[in-house]
Amino acid sequence: MNDVVLLAGTASRALAWRVASELGVGVGAAEVERFPDGETSLVVAEEVEGRDVFVIQATSPPVNDHLIELLAFADGCRRGGARRIVAVVPYFGYARSDRRDGGACPVMASLAAGLIEAAGFDRVVVVDAHVAQIEGFFRAPVDPLSAVPTLATTLAGRVPEDAVVVAPDLGAAERAAALAERLDLDFAVLQKRRRSGALVEIVHVFGDVRGRSCLLVDDMISTGGTIAEAVRALRDAGAEGEMVVAATHGVLTTPARSRLAGLGLREIVLTDTIPVDAETWPMVRVVSVAPLLADAVRRIAGEGS
Repeated sequence: MNDVVLLAGTASRALAWRVASELGVGVGAAEVERFPDGETSLVVAEEVEGRDVFVIQATSPPVNDHLIELLAFADGCRRGGARRIVAVVPYFGYARSDRRDGGACPVMASLAAGLIEAAGFDRVVVVDAHVAQIEGFFRAPVDPLSAVPTLATTLAGRVPEDAVVVAPDLGAAERAAALAERLDLDFAVLQKRRRSGALVEIVHVFGDVRGRSCLLVDDMISTGGTIAEAVRALRDAGAEGEMVVAATHGVLTTPARSRLAGLGLREIVLTDTIPVDAETWPMVRVVSVAPLLADAVRRIAGEGS
C-alpha cells in the first residue's frame, strides 16, 4: 500500500476513514471549499505523482455538488501526475435515470458516467447501483460490489425463522432473492406501478405472506413512499408480526423519516454508503461497508481479481 493514496470527498469522509483503518493507512490531505457563488475549490496536498489514487466519494444529495467535487478530484490528481485514478463511489447518483422517458429526454446515468470518465478516472467501484446496466455506460473497468453479504451477516438471527424476504418491486427481486438464499428464508415480490417521482402503488403480491413476518429489501430508501405502500400491501395480503426493512443506501429525503415512523416497523437496517444520523433515530441500525470497500481497494492496488 506504499504507492496508494486514499482521498476522501466531503460526502464520504467518515466512511473513508473507516476504509483507511481497515487498510492500515491514512487519508490523504485534501481541502474542499465552496465559493460564495457555489463553485467548487479543491486542493490535493498529498503527493500523488506516480501513485495509485483512490477517491472515495458518494454522489449523494446534494448530488450535483458531490458529482462536481468527484470530477475535480480526478482532474487535480491527473494534473498532479497520478499513475492511476480510481473512483470509489459508494452511492451512484442519477442511477435511476437509466433510460429515456420520452423522445428528447437525457439518460442521466449515462451522462454522469461519461463525465466521470472524461475527468480522468481509470476505474470505477460502485456499491449496489440501482440497475445492473449502469456498468454498460462506462468504457473503463467497473467493479460492481454488493452489500447483500454485509446485510445478511447483520440480519442473521434478527428476523423470525418463518419470515419472508420481500422485494418491493421487480427491480429489487434479484437482490432480495440473494438475501433470502443467504438467510435460508422464503421469498416474495411485489408489483409496483409508479404514479410520479414520489407516488407509487402496489398492484400485486407474488408469494405467500399470510400470517408471516416480512423483511423488505431494496437498494435505497429515498422518500419512503415505496416502503410505505409495500407495508400497506403486505398487511392487506395478511402479513402479520414484525416488519423489518433493509436497504443499502439511506438517501432519506425530507418526507422519508415521517413516512417510515408511522409504519410500525421493528427496525430499519442501512449501510454507511451515505451518512445516516442513527443516534436521533433509534429504529435505524447502520452497518459499515468499509471492510467491503477496503478489500476492493486492496485487490485493485495489488492487481488482483
